[in-house]
Amino acid sequence: MPSTPTLYLALIPLAYLLGSVPTGIVVSKAFGKADPRTAGSRNVGATNVGRTSGKAAGILTLVGDIIKGALPAYIALIVGPDPRFVSLVALAAFIGHLFPIYLRFRGGKGVATACGVMLVISPIATLLSGAVFLIVVLIKRYVSLGSMAASASLPVFLSFIRGGKPYVPMGVIISVLIILKHTDNIKRLAAGKENKICGK
Repeated sequence: MPSTPTLYLALIPLAYLLGSVPTGIVVSKAFGKADPRTAGSRNVGATNVGRTSGKAAGILTLVGDIIKGALPAYIALIVGPDPRFVSLVALAAFIGHLFPIYLRFRGGKGVATACGVMLVISPIATLLSGAVFLIVVLIKRYVSLGSMAASASLPVFLSFIRGGKPYVPMGVIISVLIILKHTDNIKRLAAGKENKICGK
C-alpha cells in the first residue's frame, strides 16, 4: 500500500472525478456540434460522438476517454504499486465514466476508459482483447458486439499473463459493467436492429 495514507485516500475520489469528465460533450461543444445526449444513440461515448459530430470529434473523444483511465492508473502504480490499491483507483476512474457526478450519474459505456486503465496495467492483455474486438467487428460489423467480446475476454487474458492474476477481480468487474451498459445494444442485436459499420 502507499506510504502516505492521505494520498492513498485522495487518489480514489480524484480518479472518480477525472473519470466523470464528459469528454464527448466537451469535444462536441468545442466543435460547435449538438450535445451527443440529444442525437444518435444519445450516448456520450466516442462512437456516438463520431456519428453525430464527425470523425475528428470521435477520435478526440476516444483519446480523452482513454487518458481518463490511463492517467489515474499510472499515478496509482507510482504511488503504491499494490494491485489492490491500483485496482481501486482504476475502478474509480472507470466508474466515474459510467456514472459521472457531472451528468447525474448517466455516462458512457466505459470501453475506452477501461482500455486506458488496462494499457497501463497490462498492455499485453489489452492488445489481446483489442485483437478480439477487431476480429469480431471485422466479421460481424457490430462495434457493440466487438466491445462486449473484448471486455469478456479481458479477465481470461489477465488470468494467464504474468503479473495479471492480481487484477482478474478488477477485470471481471469491468467486464460485467461494460456488458450491463450494453443492455440496449443486446436487445437491438437480438431484434436485428443494431447499427452496423458501413451500412445497416
